[in-house]
Amino acid sequence: MVLMEMEDLSTDLDQEIDTDPSLARTIYKISNEMLARCNGGENLHRNTLEVLEMLGPFRWDAKMVVALASFTRSYGVFWLVLQLQSKNALALSLAVVRRIPSTATFLKRRFTALNLLVGTILRLVRLLISYESLSVKHELVDDRDREITRSRICLASYWMCRSLLVCSSQIADLRNFSIDERSDRSVVAAWGLYSLGNKLSCLCSDLGECIEKCQQQIETRLYEKLLHVFKQKGDDNQKALRAFFAWKDEFPFKNSSKEKIGILELKGKTVLVLITKPELLPLDKAYFLVQQTRSLENCVVLWVPVGSTSGWSSAAKASFEFFSSRVPWLSVARPWSLHPAVVGFIRQEWGFGDDPVVVVLNEDGLVSNANAMDMVWIWGPRAFPFTDSREGELWKEANWTVGLMVDGISPLLSQWIEQGRDLCIYGSDSIDWIRKFSRKIKKIRGLGFDLEAVYVGCKNPSERNVRSIIHTIDEEDLSSSITLSSVDFFWFRLEALKRSIGQQHEVAARAGELLDSGGRNGWGVIGRGSSTDVVMLEQGVLEQGLEALQTWRGNVTETGLAGALRAALEAPVGGGGCRHDEVVEYEEGLAEKRKICGSCRVPMEKFVVYKCEA
Repeated sequence: MVLMEMEDLSTDLDQEIDTDPSLARTIYKISNEMLARCNGGENLHRNTLEVLEMLGPFRWDAKMVVALASFTRSYGVFWLVLQLQSKNALALSLAVVRRIPSTATFLKRRFTALNLLVGTILRLVRLLISYESLSVKHELVDDRDREITRSRICLASYWMCRSLLVCSSQIADLRNFSIDERSDRSVVAAWGLYSLGNKLSCLCSDLGECIEKCQQQIETRLYEKLLHVFKQKGDDNQKALRAFFAWKDEFPFKNSSKEKIGILELKGKTVLVLITKPELLPLDKAYFLVQQTRSLENCVVLWVPVGSTSGWSSAAKASFEFFSSRVPWLSVARPWSLHPAVVGFIRQEWGFGDDPVVVVLNEDGLVSNANAMDMVWIWGPRAFPFTDSREGELWKEANWTVGLMVDGISPLLSQWIEQGRDLCIYGSDSIDWIRKFSRKIKKIRGLGFDLEAVYVGCKNPSERNVRSIIHTIDEEDLSSSITLSSVDFFWFRLEALKRSIGQQHEVAARAGELLDSGGRNGWGVIGRGSSTDVVMLEQGVLEQGLEALQTWRGNVTETGLAGALRAALEAPVGGGGCRHDEVVEYEEGLAEKRKICGSCRVPMEKFVVYKCEA
């Protein structure tokens, strides 16, 4: 177990060795020095100080990591030979030369004491690392507490180094291992290890309390600093970004090529801080989000994944590395190293839970929108700079149109919207109904109506069923259709439309109606591009309307297809004019203006009425 913990701790050290080969030479040199100086109890204090002097260029946490790595070199070799000598000739030869026993069962007491001591050293090293990793934030700690903690660190480091020399002496003096466990020499050696372990355990407890107190002060004051920095306008966004990300590294970000990116490169830009779980999003939504943000100018998407409350697992880290190397955004290089105060701020002040959040930081470093996620889903680059005021402007201009429903869902749909063609967006989970509906649409086209029907599925569909329906539609040429992933996008977009604005808005109300019905029994929405003249009908009324449209006698050029469908549905049984008494409107763009019905938009005939004046 102790060896496994030491292996986990060495992961970051291996990365440092890869970038700095001289570190490996330093560890090798100190390991030999420790073995050379571990004999002679009267010189133990002096030898400890000499080893600490050799570690002088490093920080306190690095001193102890290097010292521990140096000890691990001899400790690991001993255990490797002990375990392999029964099945490896070379290991057996080394065991004979170094007088390593064939079994460790009769040295159980001493090995237990040795492992307990090394385990305590490991806990102390982790405490040092946790404290020194916050070195740039130590100014947030009270002076007295900082000085007390520093003195405890020096004392603990001395006793850790001294204990490692004692452990090395136990490994080096292999003759001790051939002595019976019950002998005086063996008992004294085990007692000495237990005594050192108890002393280090007390130091570990005291140091842990000091570091915990410092960390609490840092978290509290850093949280207050973050609250202040995002409310105070600055000359640029650098102060806010540094407080959030660059407390340890001036290059805290990376791109998809794993190149380090500094805070300075975000200066003068709007930053969309995308906060998600390490898994980012389902692949189809991640792709759609990339499409919605790829053409942004003077704007940077910064992905900040936040781990679970239990920390970052190896699977979560692997997921982050996978996605960060494939999305065209910047991402935090080591999100698992984010300070707890920063993670707490994200959860509490920015409301991050399970759903993704996009927090917008403007060029001055102020939060201009606490969550622009739905703005990105719905409007894409049109929503720049993604402020609350810009969102208000967009919704003030927005109307319930076919174009708004399908914007960005499919290139073909976007082309038809731009051309101003009449579209029928429809859906159902019954292929029989779709076949009947398709026959009616083809009859309507035969009457001269330029209508394109597009199948968009239904809410929460069975993937297998929808895939089969789309295949049948394409194979039998029943109508146009969109891909399976685009079906998901369409209904997801409707949910965003419903969420992003109050229910009193027409768009939210209409989207809500369609979402509530689920679209399984057959439905259709007919309209033209950005025209607000839209008809949304469910199965029975839709079929009735298409039947009535075949006998309608109005002028579709003047009314539009949606108006013609509405007029056909509202036409009196047996013919005759409509019974609407609304104020009439004048049709624009004609050489001779004609009056049309303000409700059903059918051209009105002129009647002469005589009234008796008596």
